[in-house]
Formats: sequence, C-alpha cells, structure tokens
Amino acid sequence: MLTAAPHHHILLFENEFVRVLDTRVPPGQFVPLHTHRWPSALYIRSWSDFIRRDADGLTIADSRAIAKVPPESALWSGPLPPHTLENVGDSELWAIIVELKNSASL
Repeated sequence: MLTAAPHHHILLFENEFVRVLDTRVPPGQFVPLHTHRWPSALYIRSWSDFIRRDADGLTIADSRAIAKVPPESALWSGPLPPHTLENVGDSELWAIIVELKNSASL
C-alpha cells in the first residue's frame, strides 16, 4: 500500500527488487510532498508541463524550460528527495515508473 500521494500513484507490482508505479497527474492537479527513494526508469505515456518544488516550496524543476518529451519515450531518474509536483499543462502527465530497489548491489 502506498502512503504518500496515493491519489496519483497506483502500485502495479512490488517485490524485493523493484516497485512499479502507474503515475497519473491530471491538468491543474497538485501532488503533495513525497519522495522516490530509489532510482527509476520512467516510461512516459503522455507528457504535460509540470513544476517540481522541494520541501520548502522552492522550484527545483520547471519542465517548460526543457524540451518536450514525446509519448512512448523512456527516461532515467535518480532518487528524488522530498518534493511536490504540479501539472501546469493542458494534458495528463502519465508515466509508468519502475523503481530499482537495492540498486547499489546491481
């Protein structure tokens, strides 16, 4: 069961090696403070502009300043410290996230 941001993350699978999340953030929605403690591969189903803020509310990422990511793309992300995410675009931000547990031993 997910305790952080359960309205935007659905647990699809989890074992001692990986955790797979279906993450959806509709336009205008705000994901409350949470972390991603493991590195992950993200499969982008649909892209939307977003702003990521740290625990103090400071902007740490604004997707409007980077190139748009086309649907059906894959990305890599390191672990993410406490952050919020706001969808400031016109479409749903939708990704399948595969978090790699115990990645130091891989």
